[in-house]
Parts: sequence; structure tokens; C-alpha cells
Amino acid sequence: MLNTSPLSVLIHEQAKVYGDKTALSYRDYDTATWKEISWRTFSDTVAQVSHALIALGVAEQENIAVFTQNKPEGMCTDFGAYGIRAVSIPFYATSSEAQVQYMINDAGVRFVFVGEQYQYDTAFRVFKLCPTLQRLIIFDRKVERNPQDQVSMYWDEFLALGEGLPHAGEVARRVAAVEPGDLVNILYTSGTTGASKGVMLTHRMYAAAIPANDKVMDLSENDVIMCFLPFTHVFERAWSYWCLSRGCQLAINLRPQDIQMTLREVHPTCMAAVPRFWEKVYAGVQEKIASSSALQQKLMLDALAVGKRYNVDYKLRGLEPPLQLRLRYKFYEMTIIALLKKTLGLENANFFPTAGSFIPPAIEEFVHSCGIKMTAGYGMTETTATVSCDWHHAPVSIGSVGRVLDGIEIKFGEQNEILLRGDTITKQYYRKPEITAQAYDEDGWFHTGDCGYIKDGELYLTDRIKDLFKTSNGKYISPQALESKFVVDRYIDEVAIIADERKFVSALVIPDYNLLEQWAKENGVGFESREQLCANPIINQMVQSRIETLQQEFAHYEQVKRITLLPEPFSMQRGELTNTLKIKRPVIAKNYQAQIDAMYAES
Repeated sequence: MLNTSPLSVLIHEQAKVYGDKTALSYRDYDTATWKEISWRTFSDTVAQVSHALIALGVAEQENIAVFTQNKPEGMCTDFGAYGIRAVSIPFYATSSEAQVQYMINDAGVRFVFVGEQYQYDTAFRVFKLCPTLQRLIIFDRKVERNPQDQVSMYWDEFLALGEGLPHAGEVARRVAAVEPGDLVNILYTSGTTGASKGVMLTHRMYAAAIPANDKVMDLSENDVIMCFLPFTHVFERAWSYWCLSRGCQLAINLRPQDIQMTLREVHPTCMAAVPRFWEKVYAGVQEKIASSSALQQKLMLDALAVGKRYNVDYKLRGLEPPLQLRLRYKFYEMTIIALLKKTLGLENANFFPTAGSFIPPAIEEFVHSCGIKMTAGYGMTETTATVSCDWHHAPVSIGSVGRVLDGIEIKFGEQNEILLRGDTITKQYYRKPEITAQAYDEDGWFHTGDCGYIKDGELYLTDRIKDLFKTSNGKYISPQALESKFVVDRYIDEVAIIADERKFVSALVIPDYNLLEQWAKENGVGFESREQLCANPIINQMVQSRIETLQQEFAHYEQVKRITLLPEPFSMQRGELTNTLKIKRPVIAKNYQAQIDAMYAES
């Protein structure tokens, strides 16, 4: 049953229901085992955090910051803050010094909770540049403090401030004073098109979002959730709060690079993911097929073809497959598909919400063909995550982002821009009245910047207005449409389309270096370095020819005419990627100006 208690008391109310049942689990890397935390222990720790925060002098609606990778301590800090009407601001674990300094100063933060060595070092280096900052609280005892450090304390020392729950009266008073309009979080956007903005999320927004999602998707207290995306991301945060409201167990993945390992250790039923995760899975399966014997290739390809007919052509549309197809699918479901799921650690799969960027239709079709229920969706930080998603008991079309949730009004403005109203939509950006005014019209409609349309009750995305390129010939290009098409190729890892104010479309390509090197060796192409490999005309022609095949459906003026293979991937450190791994087009254009200019030099 869904618990609709406010976030300020949710964990304590769930502990009354579930007691010693596991609420959270995490991987202990010292012992290579998963440790479990019961609902009762979770509740006790949250209560202790609330009292410790009061002991530090945290006021109602004061901003604290949590700068960490996914850890149980971070979750306890968040809910401890909600329990005393404080506001939790999550920072991405990879945030730079400049980003951390900006957010601390913008929000006037006095207390920052840090996870491991990188977060501590970063926060300590900017300490003197942040006038409001008073103290760091360190989650991990292995963190080595700077010899000059007189301002930090470890998590156990912090919790000791709340031992015995010495401020019961004040905590009770604050809980009783919680209002729907109270601020819960400020989530700073990743800033693909400019300066980061603080999105203000309230109790009312979460209280509207959680039941709306619950109404259209099948989640229960028996589900085990792998928390893969950062809790800083609104998608993972809102999703996790819904899961906790349902009494699910959250398995907290500490290190994103270890997700394949942790999936096989935990065997979750659900996991929120971005398309990039499934693109990697797709590439891995394609590579497995390519390296198999002829008989194995035939069986695997037939299994996927049968899976597509059964799941995509019939089940997703709400149709009953014919008997012969059901029998063939049952055979593959018990053999090849079962083996594939087991290899991925997804043999217990229920459903997998996927959003955050455009989902290539080929990837979505592949996941469903494997018998894995991908639940596509669309949302933003400003909308408390979900605007629309595939409803589990309604027809689903590949390529759509599902049906709009109840309680959200939608209409389409100029250039078919998606406009929204409702209780899940933020009312303003933190201390940014001018930007807020630009985002809303006089009737209260929030302008998303995304373009789309509705067909048969399902929402489809077409372009992002700020991403549209206009060539020097006056033609408009949607870079995302091209990029999502190309990344399904096994030799292509990432693509940045170039076209703005140019005569034709070109692309910067990050190849799969291992596969590229393997192809070069098999085809007698010599190279001594990755730079030499990427510059080789034969290699470039091979990749260009694969792009030519993939872009045949596009108009001639939309097609990529020239490419440059880059010897290094795009980098967060160089500012080319956001914390959610989206490319920053202005930075890409600046950092690779020489390579871009070279593609147009002889045109």
C-alpha cells in the first residue's frame, strides 16, 4: 500500500509498518558483501540526524548541502533535515570547486555533508571562499583531513550530538509546523545552455508526484530497487521517494562504474536508468552476437526477432499474440532470453523507468525484445521528474514518452513547445526572478523548451528549441535526432553534431576505441597511437560509411557530410559534459574549434 505521509515523517511511519524488514542495503567494499539496514534502524538514524542538526543550530527552512555519491548516510541526512523543516541541497559527487563554491554561496549554506576524499578535498579548498560556510561533516572515516582543518567532524561525531534524542519537543513542534508549500530541496540544474539554476521543490510537489506515478505503474513492497543514478538527479530522487513510500528495498550503488557487477550481485526488480545505460547493454549484446558462431548467431537473432514480435508488435499494443508465437517465445524466454537476463543480473526484472534524454527507438525496441519492460518517460527537474510515462495498463508505442500524468495540464505553444501547469511544476528558481519570469507566461504556463505533439493519447518529443541548429542555408537541424540514431552503431560511443551557421552538417565522433583498434588490426591498418588511428583515412571512411547507412531516412540537408574522430572522449573536467553526462554544445564548439573549422576549410 502507498504511504502518503509527508517526507518529514515518511521513514518513521514506514518503520511502524515494516520494522525489521530491509529498507536499505549497500555494498561494503572492504568485505565485498552487501549490508542491510532495517526500516527500524533507518528511522532511528533519521531521528538522530534531526536532533543533531538542531544541536548544530540548523533553523527551519535553512539550507544544508549534501555533497556525496550515493550512500545511506546521504539518505539519512536528507530525511533528518526534512524532519526539522530544513532544506537539503544535493551536490553531484563529481562537482568541481567552482560549482561547489557557486552553490554554497548562492544558497547561503552553513553546513556541508561530504562523502569521500574527493568531496572533502573539494569542499575544504573552497571553504575560505564561502563566507557562510561553518562546518563540514564527513561520512567516511577513511577520509584524511587536512592538517589545517579545524572545521570538520566525522559522521559518528555528528550523530553523537543527537544521541538520546535530546530535542524531542523542538522536533515535534517543527514536524507539526510543516506546510505543503515548505521548501524540501533546491536542485541545481546541470546547465547545458548556461549558468546553473536552483530549482525549488516543495512538499506539495512531491505529494502530487508520488501518487500520480503510483496510479499508472506497478510497484510493490516486494520490489528490490537498484539505485544507480545519483540521488542528486531529480529522476533518481523522486523515484526513490516513491519506492520508499511503497515499502520497497533500496539497494544503493556507490560506484556507477561497478553497476554491471552490482546488478549481478543484487538481482533487482527495478532500476531507474538513462538511455546511455541501455545503449551500453545493446552494444555489449551486439558484440556478443558478432563474436559467436554462425549457429549461435542465428539462434540469438531469431530469439530477438521473436521477442520483438511477441512484446513489441503484440503485448505493448495490448494485443494477444497467436498461439504459435506464444510457444516460440516461451521457448526462447526459458533459454536464450533467460540466459541474457541472468548475465545482466535482471532475471527478476519487473520494470525499468528510463528517461533523461532521447531514447533511440532501436534501443527501446531491443530492450522490450529481450523481455525487459522499459518504461519510457519524460520529465525535468522543474517538474519533479515525471511529466509523462508509459502507463502499464495502456497501449505503448515505441518512440513515444508515454501518457501525461493525471494532475498535469499540457498544451503546445509556438514551434509546438510543450507548456505545463500543475502541482508538480516548480513555481520559481531560487533567487532568480528574471529567469523565473522568462520561464512562465502570464497565465502560469511553464515553458519547457521542448517541442512535441500528442498522438492517440501518447506524447512524442521532436526537438529541443535551444538545441535546434540553423544552417547558413536557412535549414533547421535537430542534432538529438541524428545523435540518437548514430549511437546504436557498435563502433560509435558518442557524437556531437555540428551545424549551426554552417553550410552543411558535420560531426565530432567518439568511437569505441577497443572495437576500432580491433577492426584496424583485422584489416591491416597500422597505427602507433590512438591519435594516429583516429586520423587514418581508411578508418574515417569506414565510420563515415556506417553513418551513411544509418542516416538514409533523413533529408539530404540533414545528413552528416564530414566527420572527425576524436582520440579522447568528451570530459567533465574540461566542462564538455554536465554532471548527468549530457554534452555542453557551446563548450564543445569552443574546445574543438580547430577540428570543426578544418571540416569546413575546403567547402
